[in-house]
Amino acid sequence: MTRQYGIIGYPLGHSLSPLVHNWGFRRFGIPAEYTAWPTPPEDLPAFMDRFRSTPFAGASVTIPHKTTVMTFVDVVTDLGQAVGAVNTLCWRDGVLWGENTDVEGFCRPLVNRDLAPGTALVLGCGGAARAAVVGLTRLGVAHVAVTSRTDAKAEALAREFGIESVPWAARETYQPELLVNTTPLGMHGRFEDLSPYPGEVLTSAIVVYDLVYNPYHTVLAKAALAAGGLVIPGLEMFLYQAVEQFRLWTGRILPEEELRSLLMEALYGT
Repeated sequence: MTRQYGIIGYPLGHSLSPLVHNWGFRRFGIPAEYTAWPTPPEDLPAFMDRFRSTPFAGASVTIPHKTTVMTFVDVVTDLGQAVGAVNTLCWRDGVLWGENTDVEGFCRPLVNRDLAPGTALVLGCGGAARAAVVGLTRLGVAHVAVTSRTDAKAEALAREFGIESVPWAARETYQPELLVNTTPLGMHGRFEDLSPYPGEVLTSAIVVYDLVYNPYHTVLAKAALAAGGLVIPGLEMFLYQAVEQFRLWTGRILPEEELRSLLMEALYGT
């Protein structure tokens, strides 16, 4: 029997998740398939009823359902509760769990590079920012700050997590060891020529971690490289959160170098 997995969100656009997970199923000879399930918010309750009754084997969850889907699972993991969002649904002994693999996806590239920053500034305050803040806290970063184009949102997030908020207009005065972009600025399309942080104030001492993965090097990343700094591309977070999802569902570990090559070819033709 072929197990059914998929991704729920709306709109889904061109998701790379089917490519990744179907490749993984084929590689390990697992009788499963992964499809896209576009699900408008008003259809989420009916979809979750169908998810249970079919039953589907697991799902990825993306915008706008990462928070609302939590009310439709049996258990939310500690990590999901800490972030306030889940991006993975999986079954354990007949119990439907909501998990968050974005934190693992965010942290692994930092751990792999043996980076232990003392200060970090997170640009943005959406779901990815929340995962980044939780991840940085778990990695023991002593001073974490957040900034957003809407100062009130950054202040609210800072209060929730007990961190510092920095006014957007003054963000360039905060010189962190690690700068994390969770905004869409720099993303392929109408934001591609924009940067969330003034490139002229970057130095070789600032590590830039841009969660945007298309293009591979954003305006911000190019400015960081020009300043002699280290850049962690956003593709790394996507890769490792997918690896963790696949492990939760199958117990198998996707080989990261093969997966990275697959994604590089799909996204950039290299």
